[in-house]
Parts: sequence; C-alpha cells; structure tokens
Amino acid sequence: MFEHKDDPLLCRPRFYGRLAWAFGVSLLIVAVSLLLGTIGYHYLAALPWIDALQNSAMILTGMGPVNPMPTTPAKIFATFYALYSGVAFLSMMAVLLAPVIHRAMHKFHLDLDDDERPPG
Repeated sequence: MFEHKDDPLLCRPRFYGRLAWAFGVSLLIVAVSLLLGTIGYHYLAALPWIDALQNSAMILTGMGPVNPMPTTPAKIFATFYALYSGVAFLSMMAVLLAPVIHRAMHKFHLDLDDDERPPG
C-alpha cells in the first residue's frame, strides 16, 4: 500500500488521494460504530432511537454516557461498547495518521540519502 523506502516520494495529488481514502475508512468506522451502538442502546436499554444515537455518539467520542442503564444486559452492553469505542478511536487515529507519518518518515529517509555523511 505504501511506497518502499527506495521509491521516490509520492506526488501530492496521489498523497491527497491516500489521505482521502484514509478519511473514508475512518468515516466508515464511525458509521458502523454508531450503528452498532444505536441498535444496542435501543434494544437493550429500551432507549428511543434518538437517545440511543446520542448515547452511542457520546460514548464513541469519549464524553461519557447520557442516560443511566436500567437493566443488567444494558449495563453489560454499555461496558463492552465503551471498550470497543476506545479501540475504534485508536484504529481511526492509526488509519488517519498512517499516510502522514509514512510520508514524513519517507521524506526524512530520502533527505538522509541525499546528504553527504561526514567520515567517522
């Protein structure tokens, strides 16, 4: 997916395309996560759809729950959804930052190869 260290630096239009792809993957992770959370909160906590969406969005962004969970299954779901949300957030950040970090490291490597190294 990424160019090898011996390849030239990716041109800007292709790099922007790679960033757009990463952004799209991150949006997909957000959409799937919100869908799972909304369905779970609606059916397990008996929240109306809009409240279930709000709760899942608040947990996914790290803000915390809005509504108390009335039943044990709802509390168990909320626990695992919160854990999942932490992993989803880290995954989104990794997908978004990977092209930028790779480009910076690739450019740094190319700059090292272009410089004359002093003896010793």
